[in-house]
Amino acid sequence: QVQLVESGGGLVQAGGSLRLSCAASGLTFSRAAMGWFRQAPGKEREFVAAITPNLAIRQNVDSVKGRFTISRDNAKKTVYLQMNSLKPDDTAVYYCAARFGSVQSIPRLYDYWGQGTQVTVSS
Repeated sequence: QVQLVESGGGLVQAGGSLRLSCAASGLTFSRAAMGWFRQAPGKEREFVAAITPNLAIRQNVDSVKGRFTISRDNAKKTVYLQMNSLKPDDTAVYYCAARFGSVQSIPRLYDYWGQGTQVTVSS
């Protein structure tokens, strides 16, 4: 059974930082492309960033360029999202997702999802 468990969310002031983690189990993590998505109330789920097993990265440059960094530790079966210079517009539930194949920005192309972690940025 595949499980993706996010952690690290919380309440932070604008300009602050958070580091999200997503621990995976039940899948061959070293072969999985891992993605981070977010969903604000009343909005569609939005692609944030994704990383291949070989550490190639794809990002939503419009939203997070220069502020968010995705990384992974295959030995720990964990993917991270370092978020700096947070803005109120970054407030959302953040989800990690996994798929086998190339990184994708479309949510429906991912096979496995975590339960999400809330990030709230106050102004």
